[in-house]
Amino acid sequence: MSDHAYKIIEMAGSSSKSSDDAVELAIAKAAKTVRNLDWFEVVETRGHIVDGKVGHYQVKVKIGFRLD
Repeated sequence: MSDHAYKIIEMAGSSSKSSDDAVELAIAKAAKTVRNLDWFEVVETRGHIVDGKVGHYQVKVKIGFRLD
């Protein structure tokens, strides 16, 4: 494996389905404008409660991308 340098961005994704879906959404949005995405780290999970049930999941992720 060769050496790399990374830039790290933070994003939040939201989903009514699951926290995993919120992560997938954040990564998919980042992939539209950022090249060389390599890894992610979930740093925060929270949600919104509606009528005693989970209404939305919100996940903050750090996403690392390789610099050219």
